[in-house]
Amino acid sequence: MQDQDYNAFEDYLSGNLDQEAVKIFETRLGTDPDYLEAFQTYQNVSQFVENHFNNAEKSEAFKSQLEKVSSNYFQDASSTKTKKKRINPWFYSIAAAAILVIGLFIEQQFSNPVYNDFANYGTISLTVRGSQDETLQKAETAFNNHNYKDAETYFSELLITDANNMEYQLYKAVSLVELNKYEKADALFNDIMKTPSVYKNKATWYLALSKLKQKDEAACVDILKTIPEDAEDYPKSQKLLNKLD
Repeated sequence: MQDQDYNAFEDYLSGNLDQEAVKIFETRLGTDPDYLEAFQTYQNVSQFVENHFNNAEKSEAFKSQLEKVSSNYFQDASSTKTKKKRINPWFYSIAAAAILVIGLFIEQQFSNPVYNDFANYGTISLTVRGSQDETLQKAETAFNNHNYKDAETYFSELLITDANNMEYQLYKAVSLVELNKYEKADALFNDIMKTPSVYKNKATWYLALSKLKQKDEAACVDILKTIPEDAEDYPKSQKLLNKLD
């Protein structure tokens, strides 16, 4: 993007273009994907600045401070005299967006981890090709649509006739965690962890997440430390452990 492009963005948003110029501008938006993307980015960061610096005095103070801090990066190297290059009008918006992103990154890195940061159960596939088991299909659909109340009901029905199915037990337990029925959920996870099934390590990870949701960080840490290195969820468990330690 050139300086005139950003000036056009600003003029368009400010209503400073005549009808012919507006028509030309909007035509380019509709035919040039890169131009449209740049405009949308500019529009978003401009709204950020407007929302956070709606007081004129604060806005001017921000610009003044930003220009001062930025001066070392806008020197004209070809001049023997220290000479600042003019900061483009859109620079303030881009800088403000950068500040926002950095702030969010710092917050994410140093804030306490929460359940929703790690509770990604993905999409499950329970139905066997050609199977006509309606309850099984309903359980899968409900779980994948995050309808955990119905999912818990359907998994309970399935376990009546297949009580030792560890997969059904696992996803019923997850549904119970999502419904804040921790005691029943944790009991199911613990039962699965006592078996040599392929779901043992997964149940351990999910139990740790249950404790995290309950804000029992000490129990969460203890459980995370038992997850073996060859477990699928070991990298995630270590990431969470590092945040909690």
